[in-house]
Amino acid sequence: MIEPLRMSFQVNCPPVHAFEVWTSKISLWWPRDHTVSGRPEVDVILEPRVGGRIFERLGAGAEHDWGEITVWEPPQRIGYLWHLNRDRSDATEVEITFIDNDDATTRVEIEHRGWERLGTRGPQWRDANRAGWGGLLPHFAAACADDGSRVTKSGQAD
Repeated sequence: MIEPLRMSFQVNCPPVHAFEVWTSKISLWWPRDHTVSGRPEVDVILEPRVGGRIFERLGAGAEHDWGEITVWEPPQRIGYLWHLNRDRSDATEVEITFIDNDDATTRVEIEHRGWERLGTRGPQWRDANRAGWGGLLPHFAAACADDGSRVTKSGQAD
């Protein structure tokens, strides 16, 4: 067995908002260099139900599947098979739990497992994903802290 990746961190919002940012607002914070196409006009879509797809859609309509929802328990937990830029048979598993800290903040716990299904490539993919999560999570945390009331230099709501 290859040890799962486990991450735990705090975001400055309640669990309901953190869950919403991860699921229905994912396209707003997901870095374009973490997509299959790398294109600026890509939309990231997470269908909100067990069996729902996680995928990217380009402006011209082309789609690339990334995964499938396996657990849907808003606003506490989501789980999915994850195969971004890989064959579905090589999917790993991601489970994310949103825990209320009772102070308008949320502890987010992520477990990314299933590396052994990749055989000898498992340890290498695990290490690559550790780096990927490191680049991804600051974007999520920043989006959680943004309540949508930012004002631009022109004085208009962002």
